[in-house]
Amino acid sequence: MRAGLTLVLVFFAAVVWAQRVADTMTGIFDEHVKSLQVNFADDFFASPIVVLGSNDRIVISFDYLGDERQYLRYSLEHCNASWRPSGLTDSEFLDGFNEGLIEDFDYSQATVVPYVHYRLAIPNEQVNPVISGNYLLKIYKEDAPENVLLQCRFMVTEATAPVSASVSTQTDIDYNKSHQQLSIAVDTERALVEDPFNDLIVVVGQNGRLDNETAFRQPLRMSGRTAIYEHQKPLIFEAGNEYRRFETVNEQYPGMRIDHIEFFEPYYHFVIAEDAPRDEETYLYDETQSGRYMIRRQGADDSDVEADYGVVHFTLDYPESPGTMIFLDGDFVQRRFDENSRMQYNYSTGRYERAMLLKQGSYNYQYLIVPPGERRGFTGAIEGDKYQTMNEYTVRVYHRRRGERYDRLIGTAVVRTDFK
Repeated sequence: MRAGLTLVLVFFAAVVWAQRVADTMTGIFDEHVKSLQVNFADDFFASPIVVLGSNDRIVISFDYLGDERQYLRYSLEHCNASWRPSGLTDSEFLDGFNEGLIEDFDYSQATVVPYVHYRLAIPNEQVNPVISGNYLLKIYKEDAPENVLLQCRFMVTEATAPVSASVSTQTDIDYNKSHQQLSIAVDTERALVEDPFNDLIVVVGQNGRLDNETAFRQPLRMSGRTAIYEHQKPLIFEAGNEYRRFETVNEQYPGMRIDHIEFFEPYYHFVIAEDAPRDEETYLYDETQSGRYMIRRQGADDSDVEADYGVVHFTLDYPESPGTMIFLDGDFVQRRFDENSRMQYNYSTGRYERAMLLKQGSYNYQYLIVPPGERRGFTGAIEGDKYQTMNEYTVRVYHRRRGERYDRLIGTAVVRTDFK
């Protein structure tokens, strides 16, 4: 037990130290802020990537608990391919000032928990990125710019390097078993890439997760001006399983996978039916949203301001594993491994548990295990790794030209598997 506790403390100390040095992950840093979502326009399924110089918009929305409007401002920071600050001056990546006031807001309507809903679109008349790459948006109170309430990532692409990708279950590790493998082709001609073997960085993510995202440089080979990436270890992913789902769209009647609902002042409590490991179960097809969540209240005209908040209770029947940590994964916890997403073992019930305040809606989630000494999560022990799983892979290609000080984002692709 003591050894396990020591490992846990070391892990969290390392995470806290890293976040203090340069925390550029999407995250919420104030308990009053809830339900952060970052979308391409109003497309629930699209990645937060816009094309430079187009009419595309990134829409950021969130709630601030309470019944008074907060005067909130925002600013942008340009980052390199690994999401570290590029060090560029504001004038090098923006047209206009690097600060704006969030003026699109509305008050909650007839909810038990009062809140103010905020909405921001980028680019806009105040802030307009003029180069491609990774961007970090920070939001803070007008009178306290040094205290960031929340931050979120989005990307701007030049779309000059068409990317094509495919996924196979016949991998270099196993055949139709527990992994999936990508093959990627990048047409570099229009992007003016001089040396594809040294000037490109390819980043591949699975279902919006950050812990198992991979980045690598050299293609396997060139076919004319097309860089081919295949039969390389970073292109192989554990297949995982379909995300679990629940719905809290009605506070009077239990929705999908809600065992029962109770009300204890001042919150409704939604108790999810007890979860169990699925690693030994056969694969069951279920078309999920790859870890996303949608705000929705049954019968509401505008769920953004009519959906209420309630305490959602997660319970996992899994034996205690000292030194091993179990985390919830999904957009609703910003894909972070922290105390908010970490499951706690309850000795009185013999179960892992977590309760958190969430807005009514439809949610995707899964459980990830982080073994001692690891910095990433694994699906195998609880969710299982099923080769048939429908996963969503996002490919981003970055290019640093000779003499430039930032990484251009020159091409992106999203590929969704369908092996049913």
